Amino acid sequence: MIRQIRGTVLEVNPGSAVVEIAGFGVLVHLAGGEGLAIGQEARLATHLTVKQDGMELYGFSDAADRDFFELVLSVSGVGPKTALAILRKAPRQALEGAISKRDLDYLTKVAGLGRKSAEKMIVELAEKVGDHAHDDADGEVFDTLVALGYTEREARKALQAVPSEIIGKDARLKAALSAHH
Repeated sequence: MIRQIRGTVLEVNPGSAVVEIAGFGVLVHLAGGEGLAIGQEARLATHLTVKQDGMELYGFSDAADRDFFELVLSVSGVGPKTALAILRKAPRQALEGAISKRDLDYLTKVAGLGRKSAEKMIVELAEKVGDHAHDDADGEVFDTLVALGYTEREARKALQAVPSEIIGKDARLKAALSAHH
């Protein structure tokens, strides 16, 4: 499985780019423009799909976006094109938040999913996304709080007080620090 590529951008098209890797021009489907410019070096986290009619490579500016794309792909009946279309319409953090809060309106109105697809996604992913979205960040925030002199109990309590819609290690640390005082 090709998990990452790095090379010179040869072409940028709506929804895709061609990146030169070891002399080959590789077509990569993208959720956004990923900030690519012709002639510049690109580094993309990737997902390779193999189908009857060939292989397709999907590229993302960071591994967390790719991992979310793969999570969405795990929903029965959702293919790569649908998963990519969802990521084109809304940022990953907002989508993860909507899924974990079971926000059907957001998924149907903003992400453009049909009601049945949105419900299926919530049922199949809410557990995986809800906790998963904060696991890594909260582990680091917890360690930082303890390093700052909090007891483990205080650090846990401060973290529990942080609203789930606050996303990202720095934002969660800031919120945990202000929650404690």
